[in-house]
Amino acid sequence: MILFVCVHNAGRSIMAEAFCNALEPGRGMSAGTEPQGAPHPEVVEVMREVGIDVSGHRGALLDDEMVAKAERIITMGCAVDSGACPAILYANVEDWGLPDPRGQPLARVREIRDEVRARVEALLAKAGSH
Repeated sequence: MILFVCVHNAGRSIMAEAFCNALEPGRGMSAGTEPQGAPHPEVVEVMREVGIDVSGHRGALLDDEMVAKAERIITMGCAVDSGACPAILYANVEDWGLPDPRGQPLARVREIRDEVRARVEALLAKAGSH
């Protein structure tokens, strides 16, 4: 399982989880260190544009059990906020350094979405599984 982590588990991490599971069902999971209930509305909208509905996602709190199950842990930009995202303190964590889509114009959220998709595809290809 690949664990995607961001602070609120409402944007980047759920996009990554959704793309991962679209390519390899059940392979992706996401969580946040300060999860919120629903995804950011702009994220729901741009994911619908590519045929993926994330509107039913609810933020999950990152815990040690998730980390223990993960073969890979990818943080979405936590390096810029280590106080809010202590997941970067775990070993073997890769940080993608992506900007938060919350409150961004839709054109910018689409750019972030497309970058997330490209990175997930590359990650799975590198793992020899896609």
